[in-house]
Amino acid sequence: MRILFLGDVVGRSGRAAIAERLPALRKDWRLDFIVVNGENATSGMGLSGDHARALLDAGADCLTLGDHAFDQKDMMSFIEKEPRIVRPINFAKGAPGRGFRLFNAPGGRKVLVAQVLGQVFMRRGFEDPFGSIEAVLKAHPRGGLADAVIVDVHCEATSEKMAMGHWCNGKASLVVGTHTHVPTADMRILPGGTAYLSDAGMCGDYDSVIGMEKAEPMRRFVTGMIKDRFTPAAGEATLSGIFVETDDTTGAAKRAQMVRVGGLLEQAAP
Repeated sequence: MRILFLGDVVGRSGRAAIAERLPALRKDWRLDFIVVNGENATSGMGLSGDHARALLDAGADCLTLGDHAFDQKDMMSFIEKEPRIVRPINFAKGAPGRGFRLFNAPGGRKVLVAQVLGQVFMRRGFEDPFGSIEAVLKAHPRGGLADAVIVDVHCEATSEKMAMGHWCNGKASLVVGTHTHVPTADMRILPGGTAYLSDAGMCGDYDSVIGMEKAEPMRRFVTGMIKDRFTPAAGEATLSGIFVETDDTTGAAKRAQMVRVGGLLEQAAP
């Protein structure tokens, strides 16, 4: 199976790049399944129902969220009506929506998508991500009930993401980090056939401070004072993420490549 995972969509620029480029990527790269993290797609803070529809209409098969999952209040009700959106499994007791789902893919195949929130350096404590994901993976074995298994690890610390990658080694097809908006260069396939990347980066304007117009973040770092709200940068976005090809029998990753399409970080296609 040919899978594309794209990192955090940031603001209008990121949404526009998804709308303009994703349909062609699906066709040109013969993609079977596409996951997009959309938690910063609406003004850089959360995801609205309208913007979720736009990302899905552009070709995403599944949208994942993160710690800003419900910053846009209409997502509280929208996620209950839209099964293609997955919020973190360990977000909070009683949170709407689900933290994992089994999706249909071409050829009668099944793809499990799950998301966990990390605990290190995050603004508030969440339930144990390791125990939360272990139960899901045991119930949906790779190469069994699920032909491919994708885990989105939304957290700040690279050490916690790496630990999750090794924890899921042999059980997931792909473990990929999101949240920091900075793509890492440590993509590899672990011995158990799990493709791993500490952070997919963002789908946004990289002439920025993690997707935001530079002036206000720089002011805050230099002076310690807040003057304005953060505003998503509006230049051409780069789509950042990872492409993975899995074995249809075992669900193991057999090929993986980092993805940078458009904008400042463009690179060759898979």
